[in-house]
Amino acid sequence: MAEGNNLFQLEIITPDRVFYRGEARMVEFTAQDGRIGVLKHHIPLTTVVAPGILTIQEARGERQAALHAGFAEILPEKVTILAEVAEWPEEIDEERARAALERAEDRLKNHRTEIDVARAEIALKKALVRLDVRK
Repeated sequence: MAEGNNLFQLEIITPDRVFYRGEARMVEFTAQDGRIGVLKHHIPLTTVVAPGILTIQEARGERQAALHAGFAEILPEKVTILAEVAEWPEEIDEERARAALERAEDRLKNHRTEIDVARAEIALKKALVRLDVRK
């Protein structure tokens, strides 16, 4: 089998840029119902993206990034992810992510009735993802 036969087009778009455009052997990300891995010829699917680590397996190796909220359209020859935020490890401000983690943990630990717990949990997850990708 020729090398290019198992590659598909991957495009990741955020509101402010085309984060990634290229060929991938596999892409893994967190969907609303859990982790999903996509290879060429995957059945068509549209899913909600949840905060998590994005892993792209290219012909030359593997890359990881932080991926937050959005939608993914999976077709047999192409995957398009429309994301709220996507960040390469070197783009993440570790100090800022640690501060966000501490704020979210504090809100959840000491929350009062007026706090939006779901929002604090999402902020916690996003901070954890950013820190995991930075490692």
